[in-house]
Amino acid sequence: MPHDLVELAEAIASGVLSAVDAVTDALERAEDWRGLNAFVAIEAEAALDQARACDEQRRRGSLRGPLHGVPLAHKDMFFRAGIPTEAGSKIWRGHVPAETSPLMARLAAAGAITIGRLHMAEFAMGPTGHNAHLGRCRNPWNGEAISGGSSSGSGAAVGAHIVTGALGSDTGGSVRLPAAFCGVAGLKPTNGLLPDTGMMPLSKTLDTAGPLSTSSRSLARLMDVLVDREYEAGLIADCSGLTIGVPTSYFTDDLHPEVAAAFAAARQVFADLGAKVVDVAIPDHSGYPAIAAEIWAPEAAAFHARHLAEQAEDFGDQVRNRLLAGAAVSPDAYLAALGRRKSAQSDMLSGPFSKVDLLLTPAARFPVPMAEQVGATGGDAMQAMVAELSALTRTISMLGFPALVTPMGFDARGLPLALQLVGAPNSEQCLLRGGFAYEQATSWLARVPSPPPLP
Repeated sequence: MPHDLVELAEAIASGVLSAVDAVTDALERAEDWRGLNAFVAIEAEAALDQARACDEQRRRGSLRGPLHGVPLAHKDMFFRAGIPTEAGSKIWRGHVPAETSPLMARLAAAGAITIGRLHMAEFAMGPTGHNAHLGRCRNPWNGEAISGGSSSGSGAAVGAHIVTGALGSDTGGSVRLPAAFCGVAGLKPTNGLLPDTGMMPLSKTLDTAGPLSTSSRSLARLMDVLVDREYEAGLIADCSGLTIGVPTSYFTDDLHPEVAAAFAAARQVFADLGAKVVDVAIPDHSGYPAIAAEIWAPEAAAFHARHLAEQAEDFGDQVRNRLLAGAAVSPDAYLAALGRRKSAQSDMLSGPFSKVDLLLTPAARFPVPMAEQVGATGGDAMQAMVAELSALTRTISMLGFPALVTPMGFDARGLPLALQLVGAPNSEQCLLRGGFAYEQATSWLARVPSPPPLP
């Protein structure tokens, strides 16, 4: 069975593989990997019915689209009319939306088959894979390691190759961290590029949906469908003509030695691919996470205000504490943060992005933490841990700029290390080109974890 989304789609389209076989394999792998706790619900019967319909349609000589018969699964926050969407929470348990997310509709129209709903941090608040109501989602490379969050199930399910693609959301790194920690590719698009209707909101200003998949080429195919543009057709396996900047501060400060070594090697690969790789000064990012917090937290608190007032005990401790902190942000501080965000965007565009096409950074300063290293109960320790985990992703979310992560090696424990490419708004094609070229020149994505023995 092909492990890459594009290869799987092409095998089904050509008749080498049936959609029923692809869905059956995904369901079997979900069972093999049930210890991951990546799924909150599996829709086996419905998925197999759709697969049989796809195979019959192909026998009649037609395909639904570029994802015909491909099994996918998605973070449990994207609405499908009549199907529960519970957002990793107790409060939304049994919530059945009447509308369907345009993103889910576009994937279905392209022929994709949803096999289930995926684990996530409660209301998308948490970067580790912990959930007070669902338990912890595990990392497919080592069950004692964190999966990343809040799109924890999306990272784990794609990382385990149960499915070859999944939707997540990214408000501070929630697509990129699970992709990075689980050894797959993930894309945070420019804010506003993808519709945000029909999905659970966290922060109206900073939210965006984004895909995780088995390669940048596969991300491009998903983006072709989600945006109705031809990203995949523009991919080439070199970086000639691109200027890629490596920040001289913040993103390269205090790197763990294994991260620093892998990042130096990745930088050389881009140079060998024909890119002009240069050091570049960036504006001071140290205050950017605080700007982000004064935007997303009050917006989240406002959305959850009724439930905070009426059933605060039904929130997990860390989520309730973060929402209460958001409720304490004054309107003046919130408005000032929005103004500082605009200034920061302008500083980045007139500064580094006036000199380079992309920025190259690590996705995190340190290797994947073990679950025991990251408490998830709220309070000051939780806030410090969140700040550390998302230090190199949250600033990009605050800006609303697009970014892509892909593996750049493995640490001594066999856990993935990842790089991040950052672009100016609407530079997704350039990001995908850079990711694709790098992946063609390296073999990190060829590694596939094996499921642990079932108890």
